[in-house]
This record gives sequence, C-alpha cells and structure tokens, in this order.
Amino acid sequence: MTKQQMVSAVAAKLGRPKAEVARVLDTLFGSDGLIAAELRRGRKVQLSGFGNFEPRRRKGRTARNPRTGRTMTIKAQVAPVFKAARNFKELVNRK
Repeated sequence: MTKQQMVSAVAAKLGRPKAEVARVLDTLFGSDGLIAAELRRGRKVQLSGFGNFEPRRRKGRTARNPRTGRTMTIKAQVAPVFKAARNFKELVNRK
C-alpha cells in the first residue's frame, strides 16, 4: 500500500477530505513528524495494540566491499527499529 492509497482508504473510512488525512499522516509519520522527532531525541514511541518504535545504537564495525574485496569501516549509528505488538502479530498471522 502506498501513501496515497492509505490516504484514500482512511479518507473514505472516516469521511474526511484527503488533504486533511494526508496532513495527519505527515504529522505522525513524516520526516518532520512526531515519531521521527521522538526517535531523534532518543525516546521510544509506544502505540498500544500496534507496536513500538525505538532508536537503537549500532556499534561501528568493519565490513568487506563485495565488489572490490577491500575492507571498510562503518561508523556507529542510531537506527530506528519497529517491534510489532503481540496482538498485532497474531492478527497478521491469523488465517
């Protein structure tokens, strides 16, 4: 599902204009959105029944470029991680 498809589906379900729904989704999930802002601050975002977004620190490491065979250094970084809630996992796996 693309962002536009999601906007259309939510707008149809709620009976709201697409522009309004798009603003809400951008406010939550956009690069300047609430979730990204909290992760940048190092905080966890918990959405009950859906899952958790959290920043995880990854250590620096050395790797090998498969094309050239040369070793290179990958710097330490913070990666956003999503962990689905148990209820959500069960819902997705139900047949």
